[in-house]
Amino acid sequence: MDLTQQFDGVVLTSETLQVGPQEIQQAIDQLDEDLKKAIQLAYANIKAFHEAQKRETLVLETMPGVLCERRAVPIQKVGLYIPGGSAPLFSTVLMLAVPAQIAGCEQMVLCTPPNAQGQIHPAILFTAHLCGITKIYKLGGAQAIAAMTLGTAIVPKVYKLFGPGNQYVTAAKQYAQNYGVAIDMPAGPSEVLVVADHTASPAFVASDLLSQAEHGSDSQVVLLCTHPELIPQVEVALDQQLNELPRKEIAQKALNHARLVQVADLDQALEISNAYAPEHLILSVEHPRACIDKKLLSIQNTGSVLLYGVLGKAIKAQSANQQKIVESAQTHDMIFAVGPAGTGKTYTAVALAVKALK
Repeated sequence: MDLTQQFDGVVLTSETLQVGPQEIQQAIDQLDEDLKKAIQLAYANIKAFHEAQKRETLVLETMPGVLCERRAVPIQKVGLYIPGGSAPLFSTVLMLAVPAQIAGCEQMVLCTPPNAQGQIHPAILFTAHLCGITKIYKLGGAQAIAAMTLGTAIVPKVYKLFGPGNQYVTAAKQYAQNYGVAIDMPAGPSEVLVVADHTASPAFVASDLLSQAEHGSDSQVVLLCTHPELIPQVEVALDQQLNELPRKEIAQKALNHARLVQVADLDQALEISNAYAPEHLILSVEHPRACIDKKLLSIQNTGSVLLYGVLGKAIKAQSANQQKIVESAQTHDMIFAVGPAGTGKTYTAVALAVKALK
């Protein structure tokens, strides 16, 4: 609580640190009905996608009388960290909580920084309630990770931590592993890599790049283009759209180290993409599915792939709702996205019948 006062400028007590039922109900009552419906739709979509991935018990008779099993069980207590910011990240709540809910985790502990008035945005509380989370704490930063790692008189100790954050949260999560707490991934700055050809819309490509740039000044934004005339057209579209963004200053800082790169062909673009291993990969090309189905040089390392069509990343992230908590900092060559498997664990069992001993 001292650190919350120091870094967030909010004075909390042991009585106000945890969000109570009355605060949750007030949030539900005051949230816009259209936003509620949008969150409920996203919840249904995400739940359907992840329920299809749920691990089932595997039973195999390897020889007469010998039954080998792999059983999937949930992690009992998981900690969900939801970053603060100028916009409420209720989508992050959905992407973390729904897989844990499907896996059957007994307890979900959610920590998120309070605003200057010591409150949590109603959209966050409504979404948490929708996902069945009852333990919600006004706590952010490395101190939230420490509380869930070690446990306090108020915040329960968890067995695995999930969720993105700044460099201090990431460092705290990595340090938490020294205390026997697992983590989902070492999240770094957000990334998008767009592969585009002669069929790409400069305005759509610019929108996709900006949708990631406005995440933070350290976001990584890259365009790989096979068509020589597209890059200057995208630069013009970026300038036009940037002036319309509420988070213009943040996006501009990210664009200062963005890269718009001309490549020889699609094969070279995919080779660079696999080496870069981006968090988000967008294929704004004539035949996007061929990039996935290729036998020799297919997509190997990315957190999520958008086969463009007429939809951009901003639309996909909020309506298709597969999973947006995916690997950043070019880690997808070794780490997997959050899902029911990540919020559970497996063990094996062997049963021997009498005939197996003969």
